[in-house]
Amino acid sequence: MIKVAWSPIYIHPLPDNHRFPMDKYDLLPKQLLHEGILTKENFFRPNKIDLEDVLAIHDKAYWEKLSGLQLTRQEQLRSGFPHSNELIERELYITGGSLQAAKYALEHGVAFNIAGGTHHSYADRAEGFCLLNDQAIASSYLLRNKLASKIVIIDLDVHQGNGTAKIFENEPRVFTFSMHGEHNYPLRKEKSDLDVGLPDGIIGADYLALLDQYLPKLMKEVKPDFIFYQCGVDILETDKLGRLGVSIEDCKRRDERVLQFAYNADIPVMASMGGGYSKEIKYIVEAHANTYRVAKELWE
Repeated sequence: MIKVAWSPIYIHPLPDNHRFPMDKYDLLPKQLLHEGILTKENFFRPNKIDLEDVLAIHDKAYWEKLSGLQLTRQEQLRSGFPHSNELIERELYITGGSLQAAKYALEHGVAFNIAGGTHHSYADRAEGFCLLNDQAIASSYLLRNKLASKIVIIDLDVHQGNGTAKIFENEPRVFTFSMHGEHNYPLRKEKSDLDVGLPDGIIGADYLALLDQYLPKLMKEVKPDFIFYQCGVDILETDKLGRLGVSIEDCKRRDERVLQFAYNADIPVMASMGGGYSKEIKYIVEAHANTYRVAKELWE
């Protein structure tokens, strides 16, 4: 059974001048239920992540400043959010959801978090709407508890997973692969184990050709026993921030390639939704829903 982490706390109220597409966290599960892609039994309410698991990745000093609402105004601006206790609670539930989903993936083959994909978060700081790095925390848990020995993080959000790359730069058991807009945020890139920079305006056919060039070789050489997939839909041609030219159909083909590899190789995969900033929310929801449609065709 496909298991999906979701909680009402994912929908965090922000002042109008700080809004970005949070509505998808409410609309996407409704769409999946409406179509019958998922049922209520597929969803689970996550628990908050344990502090021990947070501190396995994040510096204690950073966590104490974050949880104590002591970050400076400049640090908060860098994170993208005005901070509050409710925001920190939300982050703890999201991160807990990704860890629980990873455990479900070990059992069922695939699992999702409606939120997550907070790949800009470093061990010691927040960036780009990311306070805690959910896939890094979950990866660390699997390794520490010997539930995985070789992990690959496939990050296909339009923005480089800079925080994730930096966190695991000296960890040979985690291979980081980021295919992202070369000239997009962050301007200063970190070094993933494999980075594929994309030119502005790249169309879907060329995007998929590059993925076909790197993905099979990556899977063959790394030989992972667990996959984390960051499947942001900000690669869409409709995205306000993405600057690429990928259609919804080709975004779905991207998901088919990644999930088909995992399914064929019998490698558990846990997916976090990542970014998506199209002007019309319908494009964001449709592109995210496609990821679940593909998973349903394969695993159910």
